[in-house]
Amino acid sequence: MPLRFEEFPYRLSLLLRPFEDFFKRQASGGIVLLATTVLALILANSPARDFYHHFWEIELGIGFREFGLTQSLHHWINDGLMAVFFFVVGLEIKREFMAGELASLRRAALPMAAALGGMVIPALIYYVVNPQGTAAMGWGIPMATDIAFALGVLALLGKLIPRSLAIFLTALAIVDDLGAVLVIALFYTGDISEASLAAAGIFLLVLFTGNRLKIQSPNFYALVGFCLWVAMLKSGVHASVAGVLIGMTIPILPRFAREAFLKKTEQLLDEYREAEEGDGPFLEEEKVGILLALEHVCHEAISPLQRMEHEMNNWVIYGVMPIFALANAGVTLSLPDLAGSLSHPVTIGVALGLLLGKPLGITLFSWFAVRLGICELPSGVRWSQILGIGLLGGIGFTMSLFITNLAFRQNELITDAKVGIFAASLMAGIAGYALLSRKLKEEG
Repeated sequence: MPLRFEEFPYRLSLLLRPFEDFFKRQASGGIVLLATTVLALILANSPARDFYHHFWEIELGIGFREFGLTQSLHHWINDGLMAVFFFVVGLEIKREFMAGELASLRRAALPMAAALGGMVIPALIYYVVNPQGTAAMGWGIPMATDIAFALGVLALLGKLIPRSLAIFLTALAIVDDLGAVLVIALFYTGDISEASLAAAGIFLLVLFTGNRLKIQSPNFYALVGFCLWVAMLKSGVHASVAGVLIGMTIPILPRFAREAFLKKTEQLLDEYREAEEGDGPFLEEEKVGILLALEHVCHEAISPLQRMEHEMNNWVIYGVMPIFALANAGVTLSLPDLAGSLSHPVTIGVALGLLLGKPLGITLFSWFAVRLGICELPSGVRWSQILGIGLLGGIGFTMSLFITNLAFRQNELITDAKVGIFAASLMAGIAGYALLSRKLKEEG
């Protein structure tokens, strides 16, 4: 049946509703993340600072003495809890490449070019400022974009923001996350254990085999995925990579396709109508069984990937990321220390990479991609808005803090990098909001 024109806006709104829900969750998550960051900074510079720092060094172990893992609470958060964050990142990457903004090469070209520029130029700027020594290892720090904070700033602009621009930023940040994971896997690894890496490969093969056999049980992927995480943790490759790999193996097809779902639900609804009506507030056992079967069918009509992403997103946004920020954002600084950090090459390299390199790389590579005819700007989007998105891309925070812990071992360099991240992210957020607000009002 042909689609009438008056039905088109309604159908389009249904199509874009999942993105709008995602955008709202990420935006509100940015506020929670900001609050926990401020709390961490207050605690780290209060009379409770010694307790704050020592608390994260408490050691916790699992398993037995001969076979087990013992790590500080800080390491459990960065190596374990953040693996859950990277698992959801893996789900988002797979969904975007299978059915989202990155599903076709033409649509994916612009955010991919922008993300590439937003990684290469900041890394080069940092390396120019810190070309040698231990400090040079921090080149990956300014490559990352924090999607929660960036979308949080966009949310402040309300209805002024074109939906296509928000989708562009989301796709850019997801490609950026993929790039950050590759950088971590290739350049921020320890001594490689071939045996543990081989074991990780076997577990990954088991997960892919389960996918091909259409196993949809979350317990299967959780159990084998945990084994993969342990093997990766002991292999020398950072365990966060395991989270992304597990996410990539989750099936994308539901057990009940559209026609099978409609047929089964209609059958169950007919049975429900025909079932006897009991007295009182409680249903007859037959009706309870029908409703439970209907609930199961509805559950199985959603793909495991989409269901897991939906169920875990809130845990990551309101749990994992705030805990990570609380454990990692606390920097103890006196005024003399702050003055020294602000003039340190690591701080300058990180700050310039995020504040200058991100908008320059995102805008320049996007412009080249459009000029070469590889892609075109989204409908209603101007170059000034792309520059504003580039500035918001300079909000590094979560992933930048994460890479900082991998790049450096000296507390002084970690502190200098964090000061650069905080300063640049704050200025990038303010500058991006101011530019987008002014341009959108002028063009609206």
